[in-house]
Amino acid sequence: MRFDVIAILVAFANVLGAGMIVPQVLKIQRSNDFAGVSGVWVGVGIGMNLWWVAYGVQAQLWGLVPVSVAAIVLYSIIGVQLSKLVGASGRRSLALGAFGLGSVPLPFLVLFGWSAAGLVIGLCYGLQFAPAVLSALRSRQLGGISALTWSMALAEAIIWFIYGTSADDRALMVGGGGGALMALIILLRLYSRASGLDSGRGGPLERGAIEIVDSAPVTVSH
Repeated sequence: MRFDVIAILVAFANVLGAGMIVPQVLKIQRSNDFAGVSGVWVGVGIGMNLWWVAYGVQAQLWGLVPVSVAAIVLYSIIGVQLSKLVGASGRRSLALGAFGLGSVPLPFLVLFGWSAAGLVIGLCYGLQFAPAVLSALRSRQLGGISALTWSMALAEAIIWFIYGTSADDRALMVGGGGGALMALIILLRLYSRASGLDSGRGGPLERGAIEIVDSAPVTVSH
């Protein structure tokens, strides 16, 4: 029974992990708006999911592989959107995330092996959201951010934490806990902005505020 529950959770986490990026892709595609979205976050997302594929294969945690592959594809689509909408500066931030922060686990793998690299990958899973958090906290225009994406990211991170606890895998526990914290910060930022709590100029109708639920179609990319 316990195995069945964990298997169901992993399957659900794969659906969330792949699906969480789709609303962000669609939101940018429809609105042509990248406001509040971090290019570094997109690059780190590509780099870190490549690491998760490698870690999942070597640790035989096969539940990690499908979601990581799907996330690489979807983050890459956002990268193309970023390049089109923002231009050279967007491509630079993308490269910084993918090849700069995304390469952090490499020296740990070379020096100490997969055990140490796995912990760093787990830590980086939470930290990969840090550029997105900083961008959301600093920006007054948050129209490019999908609240549905970050709600799904929160749920996915919690599931990976539970899975890591069950499998006694510290990389997943660290990554799930950190990812949940980062996603929660962004959701709180979106809520405070939409309700006017962070501005003395008024509530949800204030210019630049966004709706928490991305329901209204707006027009054309973890």
